Amino acid sequence: MADVFRRYGPSYRNEAGPSLSTAQRRVMTAIEQCRTAALGGHVEQCERCGHTRVWYNSCRNRHCATCQSLARAAWVEDRQAEILDCEYFHVVFTVPDVIAEIAWQNKAVVYGMLFRATAETLRTIAADPKHLGADIGFIAVLHTWGQTLVHHPHLHCVVPGGGLARHGTRWIPCRPGFFLPVRVLSRLFRRLFLQYLQEAFDAGQLHFTGTLKSLADRHVFAKHLAPTRQTAWVVYAKPPFAGPQQVLDYLGRYTHRIAIADQRLLDIDDGQIRFRYKNYRAEHPDTQATMTLPATEFIRRFLLHVLPAGFHRIRYYGFMAPRHRTEALARCRQLLTPAAPDLPPSQTTAPSDYRDRYAALTGRSLRTCPVCPDGHMRVVGDLPRQRPSPAVIDTS
Repeated sequence: MADVFRRYGPSYRNEAGPSLSTAQRRVMTAIEQCRTAALGGHVEQCERCGHTRVWYNSCRNRHCATCQSLARAAWVEDRQAEILDCEYFHVVFTVPDVIAEIAWQNKAVVYGMLFRATAETLRTIAADPKHLGADIGFIAVLHTWGQTLVHHPHLHCVVPGGGLARHGTRWIPCRPGFFLPVRVLSRLFRRLFLQYLQEAFDAGQLHFTGTLKSLADRHVFAKHLAPTRQTAWVVYAKPPFAGPQQVLDYLGRYTHRIAIADQRLLDIDDGQIRFRYKNYRAEHPDTQATMTLPATEFIRRFLLHVLPAGFHRIRYYGFMAPRHRTEALARCRQLLTPAAPDLPPSQTTAPSDYRDRYAALTGRSLRTCPVCPDGHMRVVGDLPRQRPSPAVIDTS
């Protein structure tokens, strides 16, 4: 992606003009400068043979593929102590295309209500004695893209197969291989989301421009949403995970994923971007296909998925909510395995130094000299961040 932005970003900026938001411009600049002299860095030298190498700093932008591997490893390490010894389920909530159009122009508001409606749906149905009758906990992760980078907002929820009875007196498990009825989830999710959307409209929190400008009229807005009240919204549960390790592997793949990984890019020459995607509409699921887009269209689609500043795309609910997570999970473990000894909370933390995180992730040490096997690399100098050239003031 960095090569795409470095090669075609300047012309795209000129072409997009004022339609390119500040957040999108910042993401483009961050990815273009990642691991380059623009962000500064440091110089290392082998104590034995004198071999020298330069490390440039990363941009640490959450939309940058280069920066996500180590961040993902640290996050997964923190989650290991939170996995329960029970079945886990993967539930996905998706909004119709009509809603996705509104979400594109009102990201913070609509994505927020997607989290809210999903959380209330899961907790309400799970608490109903007709279904589970328990207080559940889960992790929800927002993805806004489809395989071809179109705008497709949906939530991935990883849910333990059971929950706490009232007052935490016992653990209530789900039926083996079955979490909650998806049709019931779908209907409540649709009702709650449309209710929240209407409340946001009435409060003046939704703004419309361009082709959606007419939706600012109350009657047009109501007519626009009318078909969504009759159609079934897509909520589906995937087969349960095979075990705790599979849960962690899944979380590692999904939590810090960006719209498209570098591994899917096949060619970026001649103003065209060719990439690989899974064609879910093919006869056989997960069929690999390729797509070629003009560079400007490819960049436009990628930037559709830039999140509002400060927006949290990973959230925790129920007994996994941060405020009382440690105590609640300890109670869950006690009820799931009453014979297990009470262990103090783990004090281990993910390595703070990027070299330690890299070694834990890959098994290779960055402190070892790549030239002589017995050499040790040490920092001998810093490279300052390059300051942008001052803007020229037009006094004419």
